[in-house]
Amino acid sequence: MTVPSAVKAALTSQVIETPSWGYGNSGTRFKVFAQPGVPRTPQEKLDDAAQVHRYTGVAPSVALHIPWDKVDDYAALADYARGLGLRIGAINANVFQDDDYKLGSVCHPDPAVRRKALGHLMECVDIMDATGSRDLKLWFSDGTNYPGQDDIRSRQDRLAEALAAVYERLGDDQRLLLEYKLFEPAFYTTDVPDWGTAFAHCLRLGPKAKVVVDTGHHAPGTNIEFIVAVLLREGKLGGFDFNSRFYADDDLMVGAADPFQLFRIMTEVVRGGGYTDEVAFMLDQCHNIEPKIPAVIRSVMNVQEATAKALLVDREALTAAQAAGDVLGANAVLMDAFNTDVRPLLAEVREEMGLDPDPIAAYQRSGWAQRIVEDRKGGQQAGWGA
Repeated sequence: MTVPSAVKAALTSQVIETPSWGYGNSGTRFKVFAQPGVPRTPQEKLDDAAQVHRYTGVAPSVALHIPWDKVDDYAALADYARGLGLRIGAINANVFQDDDYKLGSVCHPDPAVRRKALGHLMECVDIMDATGSRDLKLWFSDGTNYPGQDDIRSRQDRLAEALAAVYERLGDDQRLLLEYKLFEPAFYTTDVPDWGTAFAHCLRLGPKAKVVVDTGHHAPGTNIEFIVAVLLREGKLGGFDFNSRFYADDDLMVGAADPFQLFRIMTEVVRGGGYTDEVAFMLDQCHNIEPKIPAVIRSVMNVQEATAKALLVDREALTAAQAAGDVLGANAVLMDAFNTDVRPLLAEVREEMGLDPDPIAAYQRSGWAQRIVEDRKGGQQAGWGA
């Protein structure tokens, strides 16, 4: 297969951000499962993230979650990351794990709780200043469980007020990325349940506010690539939380349950001009039963494979078939790209980057997994709430 040089260049320049929490312990709603060798500090999380970047070459950015990654000196943490060939990516706020947030955070009926939540969001912007991070990623678990529990419109007003205050605090080169989820944990109303709600708030805020598409948290049958296409068309797609779901929550590895969906999403990204640094390609996953670092490496590879297939779509043939009303012909063009085995192409790209063509095998040979089991004995492992 002859591959255009532009496709190789695009794959070489891809950046996939990995999540600090993906290297820690996690589990289901019923139990957190511990694994030997799990990081105990943010620095050790970065050490593991550096292994992912070392073997894939496209994962130089690591997202932090506050307070899970709380340190005394964030500038020093950023320096530590740079020493590993990494940088600090999105700063993720946490206004869902405190008892005060039982009835919401920025949407809570009590002004004191809202002030507390807003203070944390402002703290996260301070951390962005210290680390040089561009993106503040916000997800709110706010909502209600019972009809009449709170006034729906008032909660939207409170949300808008908090977002406006944070937006005003952002620096010129910083962005607010608003994530939405269909539900979780509110089951009657969720205050940011869909892309339309997130889009409406971001549109009102201004150009530095963008929508995050979490690929694993939509109603069954939702056409995610349509959402991607519309947000790109409106200049409001800020990034992805790549993961997968089966059935409801979103913590499976990206591409694990439906690689065809991931390909379709990436096809719209390429078509809509979203394959730039203006769209953040972030993993948001928890690895409950599988080893952490190989799972993150495999996830990065899954995104790479879907991207390679999307870049190989014969756009000229597709456009011609669409214009001619050739339904099956147009579908066949997409299927040809999806059914292409791009693993040899990606192996070739990695070799040209000076990397091992098989990142998983290279990591397994490195001995890092055995080393961290021995070195990280004692202390408290990182995980949900730690």
